[in-house]
Amino acid sequence: MQLDVDQAKRDELENKIRKLPEVKNVVFVSKEEGLELLRKNLGEENSDLLEGYDKESNPLPDSFTVEVLDPQSIAYAAEKIEALNKEDNTQPIMSVRYGQGTVETLFKITNAIRNIGLVIVLGLGVTAMFLISNTIKMTIVARRREIGIMKLVGATNSFIRWPFFIEGALIGICGSVLTTVILLSGYAKLVQASQMELGLMMIKLVSFEDAGWKVALLLIGLGTLLGIWGSTLSVRKYLKV
Repeated sequence: MQLDVDQAKRDELENKIRKLPEVKNVVFVSKEEGLELLRKNLGEENSDLLEGYDKESNPLPDSFTVEVLDPQSIAYAAEKIEALNKEDNTQPIMSVRYGQGTVETLFKITNAIRNIGLVIVLGLGVTAMFLISNTIKMTIVARRREIGIMKLVGATNSFIRWPFFIEGALIGICGSVLTTVILLSGYAKLVQASQMELGLMMIKLVSFEDAGWKVALLLIGLGTLLGIWGSTLSVRKYLKV
């Protein structure tokens, strides 16, 4: 924002930005809050860079932090906000910044990583399913005698099959839990290490608290399903009861 924007003009602009269809949320950040946020992003090791700046000597202007519904539309939303500024004779906005150039490059990289990752995940999922299937197959072969005895004494087909389904599910759960721990540990370190660099570019990674439980549930759920499906393939093919 320009330094001489009054409260009425600021509220008017905020309402206009909030009404844009691409915008999810708008938060007003006073120059005092902006200075504290900058101190936090720089960290204690770089706190001397802002030494001497206080409420009276604060060089930062008031600003709005705008969150868009779709990250891919951030450039379009920025253009619309700039258009709102041009429509106003007083032009209350000093500049609109969203990490121009860096954001577009980041989207290209993340899209490529996402596509490659999807192929790898599918390949690993199929591999995991067949590994679990072969594990259950070896278990069935090793227990042929016990299975035959159980059948002779009147055990039902479901009674014989269920332990193998449970074993497959447990294998899937154990594998997915280990994967989740490694993945989330790495992501937590990534968030911590990149907080300053990305914060200065107005880019914020999803917090560990918001992403952790969702990723954990997804991975453990997929691992369980792969384990059950792998055991189902073996039971149908090799367990003739």
